[in-house]
Amino acid sequence: MVNFGKRYYINYKLMKKRVKLYVQQTQVDGKDHQQVLKEFSRILDEQIEKIVLFMLEQQGLLAIRLEKLGEVHGILLEQRDISRTYELQEAYRAVGHDLVKLLKFVDLNATGIRKILKKFDKRFGYKFTNYYVSTRSNHPYSQLQGIFKHVAIGAVVGALSRNLALLQDHQGSQLSIYDQPSVILKDPVIDLINASVDKLTHSTSFLHFLGQHALIVQEDIPCATDDHDDDQRYHFMSLLLNLANTFLYMVNTYIVVPTADDYSLSLGAAATVCGVIIGSMAVAQVFSSVYFSAWSNKSYFKPLIFSSIMLLLGNLLYALAYDLSSIAVLIIGRLLCGLGSARAVNRRYISDCVPLKLRMKASAGFVSASALGMACGPALAGLLQIKFKIYYLTFNKNTLPGWVMAVAWLIYLIWLWISFKEPVHDFEENHFPQDSGVVEQSEHGIVQPLLISEAKDDEEGERDYDESEEASVKCHEPASSISSAYRLLTPSVKVQLLIYFMLKYAMEILLAESSVITTFYFSWPTSSVAIFLAVLGLTVLPVNAIVGSYLTNIFEDRQILLASEIMLLVGVILSFRVTGPYSVSQYISSALITFVSAEVLEGVNLSLLSRVMSSRLARGTFNGGLLSTEAGTMARVVADGTITMVGYLGEEKLLNLTLLPSLFICIASIAATLLTFNTLF
Repeated sequence: MVNFGKRYYINYKLMKKRVKLYVQQTQVDGKDHQQVLKEFSRILDEQIEKIVLFMLEQQGLLAIRLEKLGEVHGILLEQRDISRTYELQEAYRAVGHDLVKLLKFVDLNATGIRKILKKFDKRFGYKFTNYYVSTRSNHPYSQLQGIFKHVAIGAVVGALSRNLALLQDHQGSQLSIYDQPSVILKDPVIDLINASVDKLTHSTSFLHFLGQHALIVQEDIPCATDDHDDDQRYHFMSLLLNLANTFLYMVNTYIVVPTADDYSLSLGAAATVCGVIIGSMAVAQVFSSVYFSAWSNKSYFKPLIFSSIMLLLGNLLYALAYDLSSIAVLIIGRLLCGLGSARAVNRRYISDCVPLKLRMKASAGFVSASALGMACGPALAGLLQIKFKIYYLTFNKNTLPGWVMAVAWLIYLIWLWISFKEPVHDFEENHFPQDSGVVEQSEHGIVQPLLISEAKDDEEGERDYDESEEASVKCHEPASSISSAYRLLTPSVKVQLLIYFMLKYAMEILLAESSVITTFYFSWPTSSVAIFLAVLGLTVLPVNAIVGSYLTNIFEDRQILLASEIMLLVGVILSFRVTGPYSVSQYISSALITFVSAEVLEGVNLSLLSRVMSSRLARGTFNGGLLSTEAGTMARVVADGTITMVGYLGEEKLLNLTLLPSLFICIASIAATLLTFNTLF
């Protein structure tokens, strides 16, 4: 049985006191900053050395136990005695459970190291992390790598897997797991170990990558009562209705893109007014995201009903604007659609009401529904190339998107009213999750604080916390306002939000002006624009599959982040028309590079954001999902406004002038990433 004494954990309380002391010494006594860095580095080196040496000692003990079990296993094979197989399996699983505890010990200390680095950065102008990580991470004798890379664990896991696989085979097969690499050993202990290793190394799967893409909180160490409560709240049909809402909203957003310029021309406006038509939905979403997030504290059913009604009315107005010959009615219709954006409710339902064991799948479903909606919107617009009249109502390629979506939302509203089950709301704003970096569940189900040094200091440690950090359970309360949420944003988080703004701006410029650009330069019909946009949308899931299943297991997230930003910059540069005719091949190739790079960047960006963001932004009205949504929505608003304003200068200038902000913001985000690169771990 692994025994973790308190003295082997990082002395987080001591480190916090040192930070406060150094602040006082530098501000009051004028102590040299370089001396502070050297002293604190020495203390942190000692803490890490203590953790690594204990980890190696425990790995040795586990290896000894495995060696002894291997001797017993060999005797059983020689005697062909299978009566003790179950007993030996349980002995191997006991070693596996102790290995999981060791991995949790390492992960907890890694969290403590990240937190103390963040705290030091906050107090000292964000210099220490860059200095410490850059001088330790690549040194041949660095013990920091022992924490984050955990050497020799793979050998222990391999020994456990091989022996458990042999014991599971009662037919006496001589094949091992190494002879059958495609066969996955199904054992709960091995699954626990793999999950712990993946969490510690940030290794990921396609499913997990998509879940992070949704920026939905995943609690690492839930208590039994929380899981039971989630099971009581969970209702499959209600989850399906939330995913359907997500899908339909994304279809509604992009179904108008191929025809927005033609619709504005038919109403007597300029083609570039399509920026206002497309962007007005995003303008309304800036406000709707906040009130829907707050509303979901009390109900899920009522916000979804309101959302459906707004979208139904908005699409009706969008369709009727043609016969009313009113661009104002058209824009009001899109504004009403934006006021019906319930993505905050969809995220919140998954976060609060789906059991932990299903939450990652539900999160992946949320992202997949968004991606499919993005692809289906333009594709559906391409199919609606017909024209007829019923009485005084005109049905053509401009109005049919509104009519079709109005019918879709009416059907959805009826389905919602019949099938949705409102979960029991026993949580309010003061309900918040445990921080896996601060608390651990013991074998007896008692939640104990672990990032401490002495038991007698527990009560004092609970009182002594920084208001902007999650140093104790008391300060895990969600942010109660935009200003309090902003104060929780570290430079790393701000840079990630800037990157999110940049990629959403670049994507919106590409998509929203595609109809105008392709018509002006290539004379593409609406059907060709629709196919082009649908193909772009269909790249989302394959690209995420490649990144989530392969690239994130080979490279660090921050490396993929920087590479994606550079590729996005390349795509933007290639999109400019410099001299000579603008060719279809140049446009399509640069658009693919830009769009795919932005998709890769979005997934990795949100993955990093979920790690560097304060746990106090995990829930509540002003949560991390809301902040990222607002950043992305504001980017779309600015992009669509830029298209409309630049359009008044002439369509021949539209392409280059709308790409210039993308170019400058992308360069700024790359510079900001380089400045904070060593804090992204």
